[in-house]
Amino acid sequence: MKLLMAIYNVVIDEEVMEALEKIGVFCFTKWPRVLGRGRKTGPRLDSHIWPGANTVSIFILEDDISRKALEEMRKLRDEMGHEGIKAFILPVEDQIG
Repeated sequence: MKLLMAIYNVVIDEEVMEALEKIGVFCFTKWPRVLGRGRKTGPRLDSHIWPGANTVSIFILEDDISRKALEEMRKLRDEMGHEGIKAFILPVEDQIG
């Protein structure tokens, strides 16, 4: 099992979810408004000085689908890179539920 963590601009949430749904990923946990600063995107602090916010979504996936999901994130980044998207795959050692 793998955990895909995607961090992206709130304005592309619909596109991220659609990209993953088209390969059969429907289960997720989401933090809808998080603040931070990226190397290329600059601060997103949801203020009048630094507007904008990010979303963090995590997906627990079988190993084979995790690579497909990461590839979908790459495609989306190529299409919408100016909006900002990062994705990581991490190992899941154990789980309950």
